[in-house]
Amino acid sequence: MHLFSENLAVEIASYYRNLALGHGVVPKVFTLVNGGGDQFLFFIDDLNMEKEQENQFLAFIVREHEAVSYARGTLVIVEKGQQYIEFAVVDQDDDDAIVCSAELTRDMDDKPIGLSEFDKTLVKKGSIIFGGLFEPMQLSEAKTEDFEALWDEMKSKILHRTMGI
Repeated sequence: MHLFSENLAVEIASYYRNLALGHGVVPKVFTLVNGGGDQFLFFIDDLNMEKEQENQFLAFIVREHEAVSYARGTLVIVEKGQQYIEFAVVDQDDDDAIVCSAELTRDMDDKPIGLSEFDKTLVKKGSIIFGGLFEPMQLSEAKTEDFEALWDEMKSKILHRTMGI
């Protein structure tokens, strides 16, 4: 597994802890890192796409930025009193992915007040719903142009930094 994948797992756990406990929000997040250490992070909800188109767009971004790993996270509500923040980190060259989960506790006003430590588990990449973003795909020229335009439009909202090697 690439070192960036391990680092993404640690960073996304910290990021979610800060968002949930510091700001009271738990957005759907997507991040990737390429071999040069460039990391891009954005909120999936900002895309406003149907699931299939969203997955095509994310796969397009993974390909265009030559990602070596990516992560996607969300809030999972089992029932009102049982909520989890879960994310998975998928590595291009590994059959396993890192799946992390932490229980979120809310007060009577539904404000996040506690988050357990993230449990980390290795699972087969193929068992993750969005684990196939590295798979080759064919997009029409029009769809590619639409995705390029959307990415350009999103750039001002994207966290972009270098992880360093």
